[in-house]
Amino acid sequence: MAAAIGGFVFIIAFILMAPGPRAFLLSASVGLTAWLISFAPYSFVILGFVVVAPVASLILMKTWPAHVEPENPMAKYRRSPDDAD
Repeated sequence: MAAAIGGFVFIIAFILMAPGPRAFLLSASVGLTAWLISFAPYSFVILGFVVVAPVASLILMKTWPAHVEPENPMAKYRRSPDDAD
């Protein structure tokens, strides 16, 4: 896991060094901020859903009860090899 995080930081550092991607990321963040402000009540509700939905699904998956296989009612009537007549 640490190697993946280190590799991710390494890639991000090289992306942010180049002026083209840096300008694109800056303009995208400015555009997103302007959109959030211009559609204030609705955009924050949408942003809340986008942030809360994955967290809620993770909590739901972690707390979901484990599936228990039902007992076969005919298992007690099955003949075993040592019960041969």
